[in-house]
Amino acid sequence: MILKPPRKIALDGDAVAKEALRRLDRPARRLFLRRSLTLGGLSLLTGCAISDEESVEHTLTLVSRFNDRVQGWLFDPNKLAPTYPESMITRPFPFNAYYGEDEIREVDAAGYRLEVGGMVADRRAWRLPELHALPQTDQITRHICVEGWSAIGRWGGVRFSDFLARVGADTGAKYVGFKCADDYYTSIDMPTALHPQTLLTLSYDGEQLPPKYGFPMKLRMPTKLGYKNPKHIQAIFVTNTYPGGYWEDQGYNWFGGS
Repeated sequence: MILKPPRKIALDGDAVAKEALRRLDRPARRLFLRRSLTLGGLSLLTGCAISDEESVEHTLTLVSRFNDRVQGWLFDPNKLAPTYPESMITRPFPFNAYYGEDEIREVDAAGYRLEVGGMVADRRAWRLPELHALPQTDQITRHICVEGWSAIGRWGGVRFSDFLARVGADTGAKYVGFKCADDYYTSIDMPTALHPQTLLTLSYDGEQLPPKYGFPMKLRMPTKLGYKNPKHIQAIFVTNTYPGGYWEDQGYNWFGGS
């Protein structure tokens, strides 16, 4: 039998997405597709060589969004991430950002205001002393970076669920978005926002949160990969409109579960 090379035709992104989703419904296919849904994987699904880059990108985006939904379905808002003893804290805790350590943003504490908007009852801005006056808790949890490393740190601050309740957030909304002083932005799903280990952190290892870790405030979520944990937060908003994110808009998975 003579094997013919695959035909080189334009790819119909919607058609491939539908086929991928149909096959994802089969449990035995899920792991296969998760590993093979690259350009080569799409070629395998269609039996055709891929020449239409725009259709490929569209298809991969659709499948990524589907993966987000699956992760959301699997997420247990009552399951806690592991915690660790103080002896296991990584010292020094690594600095990580999309810029160098010499470019860390310096935020003026006296002039700082946390803007709150979107689907909330109380949209007033919060000063830093007001945030520190709220009930505080801390946790020692592992930060997992998408680059393949991890580190354990001690974070203290306000449970985000308590803060959302205090400002009268509509917890039936889909998303919570964040804008930061270093121009970073991201968003999370509401179940993760309400998770008991999701903190608006104001301290690190018992001291005021230093600039390299996100002063004046960082969102800390041990249930998410590192890029989902924004630093230098200046604005929080609740919305039903998909807000995207700095890395997510460049192709990273949006749900970002660890």
